Amino acid sequence: MGWEEEYLDLILVPSGLLIMFGYYLYLLYRCLKHTDTTVIGYENHIKRTWIERMLQVEPKDRGQAISVIGSNMSAATSMSSISLTLSSLIGAWVGSSSQNIFKSGFIYGDTSSSMISIKYISLLACFLLAFACFVQSARYFVQVNFFISMPNSEIPVKYVQKAMLRGGVFWSVGLRALYLAVTLLLWIFGPIPMFVSSVILVVIMHNLDTNSNPLHQFQPANKHNLLKKIGEEISAVARAIEHHERPNENGSSRASDSQH
Repeated sequence: MGWEEEYLDLILVPSGLLIMFGYYLYLLYRCLKHTDTTVIGYENHIKRTWIERMLQVEPKDRGQAISVIGSNMSAATSMSSISLTLSSLIGAWVGSSSQNIFKSGFIYGDTSSSMISIKYISLLACFLLAFACFVQSARYFVQVNFFISMPNSEIPVKYVQKAMLRGGVFWSVGLRALYLAVTLLLWIFGPIPMFVSSVILVVIMHNLDTNSNPLHQFQPANKHNLLKKIGEEISAVARAIEHHERPNENGSSRASDSQH
């Protein structure tokens, strides 16, 4: 039995997917065991400190924090809309007869109807997964916004940090689903572009996900300075009251002298 070009899909496509998922598992291991070597761990370290500092500010002065959270919500909402639009486009494409345009001779690989359907369904699943992840990310960012803007509350810092980090996790998973969708999109044009894009994408992601900077050890909030500031404000109020009462005392003493 001779070589057939359909065999490429059986060899290169699983190899490309194995490379992608193998890298994702490797990245997950690094995020759990060696957090400081990943960009995700570096950003989470900064987010924890940022949340801790923002909760020490008065609620009326947290406008900047709310603006930052709002920007994250807008980004997650935009990405979810894009993912849903692409899912609808792929779904309409599958249901139409235009899918036969990819059966031309310049595609080296399996161009059967069943294989084309598998390509579109896999691509649709990636876009739907990205949509779900971005929606969950926006949900957690909304929750963080409520926590930060709530006045006269003593919400534990860990609650807000947990919601913020979960929103970041869903954001990262949504981006990874879109990266995987890129390789599946190129699979439509054959298994060779799909495999090459998988290798190139893993190399690029490895460089982008690697952190070479040491984690900055932020100094804990100095409660002494906070108490000192409160004491200075109390002293300033006391001096103002004393300064206001002195003219009244001088006026009363002058009135008593004039009577004598």
